[in-house]
Amino acid sequence: MNFAAVLSVTVILFSVIDMIGNIPIIINMKKEGLKVNASTSSIVCAVIMISFLFFGSAILGLFGIDIPSFALAGSLVMFFIGLEMILGIRFFKEDNIENASGSIVPIAFPLLAGAGTLTTIISLKVQYDNPSIILGILINVIIIYIVLRSTDWLSTKISPQVSSTLRKVFGILLLAIAIQIVRNNI
Repeated sequence: MNFAAVLSVTVILFSVIDMIGNIPIIINMKKEGLKVNASTSSIVCAVIMISFLFFGSAILGLFGIDIPSFALAGSLVMFFIGLEMILGIRFFKEDNIENASGSIVPIAFPLLAGAGTLTTIISLKVQYDNPSIILGILINVIIIYIVLRSTDWLSTKISPQVSSTLRKVFGILLLAIAIQIVRNNI
């Protein structure tokens, strides 16, 4: 493990996870009543990403799922999240169960540790060693935690007009990313 490898993995995952771009999405979901626990989301993201590093190809193979199909499934969920943001239609509704389900679906998966992130992790195994990838994942999980903890504060600093505009812009971007994933995997 070397510093350059850890930095490269961290930057690659940071750009794929797009935590900064997800801020308006998460703020919107929280305003609509989705409960998000930063600790739960962060831990679940870490578990999903690290598990996928070691077992991703085998798990998908066990179910007879190839990586493009997995990416397509994740892109569908992202597409519906984008539609929610643009049209104001609710697809993901919070259950009245105290299990922090909003922290897991759709926040931890597929928004943060989604098909793009998981596919990237499998791709990183070709070029980098596992300790470098794990450290890159953990650095990104810390960033995820900090941003998720700050969303309430950030939402007070953003005016309703700016928030609405950002929600629609990032909704369109999310739709575009979902469509791009579909195009790349068909």
